[in-house]
Amino acid sequence: MQTKINTAQEAFGYWKAMPLQERIGLVDNLKKVLHENRLHYATLITQEMGKPITQSLAEVDKCGVLCEYYSENAAALLQTKHIKTEAQESFVTYEPLGVLLGVMPWNFPFWQVFRFAIPSILAGNVVMVKHASNVPQSAESIEALFMESDFPIGVYQNLHLPSDKVAEVIAHPEIKAVSLTGSEAAGSAVAAQAGKYLKKSLLELGGSNAFIVCEDANLDKAVAIAVNARMQNAGQSCIAAKRFLIQKTVFATFTEKYKLAVSQLKVGDPMNTETQIGPLARLDLAVELEKQVNQSIAMGAKVILGGKRKDAFYEPTLLVDVTPEMPVFKEETFGPVAALLAFDSLNEAIAISNQSEFGLGVSIFTEDINYIRNRINEFHEGAVFINEMVKSDPRLPFGGIKKSGYGRELSEEGIKEFVNIKTVVINRS
Repeated sequence: MQTKINTAQEAFGYWKAMPLQERIGLVDNLKKVLHENRLHYATLITQEMGKPITQSLAEVDKCGVLCEYYSENAAALLQTKHIKTEAQESFVTYEPLGVLLGVMPWNFPFWQVFRFAIPSILAGNVVMVKHASNVPQSAESIEALFMESDFPIGVYQNLHLPSDKVAEVIAHPEIKAVSLTGSEAAGSAVAAQAGKYLKKSLLELGGSNAFIVCEDANLDKAVAIAVNARMQNAGQSCIAAKRFLIQKTVFATFTEKYKLAVSQLKVGDPMNTETQIGPLARLDLAVELEKQVNQSIAMGAKVILGGKRKDAFYEPTLLVDVTPEMPVFKEETFGPVAALLAFDSLNEAIAISNQSEFGLGVSIFTEDINYIRNRINEFHEGAVFINEMVKSDPRLPFGGIKKSGYGRELSEEGIKEFVNIKTVVINRS
């Protein structure tokens, strides 16, 4: 580890001095290599964590979109900001911090790394990534991708480390900040270690997003989006819709339409281009999901679709008669399980939505957009999407509140998370 940190620190010395346009040129190279080998990278993702190949291809392509966004906008986002004051000259500059540590998850093994690494590197930092242990080939391929794209040695390095060694890396004096995407427990541990050494941390943790359907919503559109919002990547996404709050007057209609749509999803071999639901990434994840569902059933929830596990495959499942005390409501369910609840008024829906320890995002479906617009501040979330599923976009900041973490990735906010925002004031004598 020490050798890699030394390599990173040496690389930072010349990387931060490299003109931004040259750094952008290397990101453009990376985008080209990524596109030329998109099927290879997508196949690795699918083989390692079970995502349907079409979704793996979409993940790789999204990484390319992110590269393009920052290539086109980094110069403007990082330009010196002049501010008029009583001084003769005052301005703000954005300077890199140094060597950053990224602790990344398995559910989007390329995308999660890219949204941390690309803006950080363009800002002049160098990064070291400790990836999830169950996607080692993806981790190695990303490092190789940077090398093939002519990045200098040490700008991006993959760390082959067990999780219990992360604290040691954070404590190292040359590590200036850490970004983690993962579980609440992992986030708490990383934040505590970073805080101990007064280092900045960014945490993107779990979510239990509500998907609210009002009686005036376009139900067919809401159902179509609801399928993807919950079942994409077999439900293994922090921003997936997990709690479906449906107004009572349309609950039966929505539920029947949703049940029909979900029942038609094709489950099977993730390498088959027609497959829409593959296995969960690990057997223990499927077992844990089964436990959450069974406990909820014992507490009164009713299965109207699915509910069975075979090895790491878990059937797309819909539950009704769900209450806030049940695991499928109060815990994060990382799999293809949707919990459906009925509500009377929007006030009740907002209260139920906020009745969660998480605060990543919420979707609301209605035709009365102006009414919802005026109530956006009542949702305790990092993002509010109206007539759309919660999703990340390079052009928009991404992150949550409460136990969903803190800090923001993507957009202008993301590229400025790991910089020294330096104030300069000049008065000539």
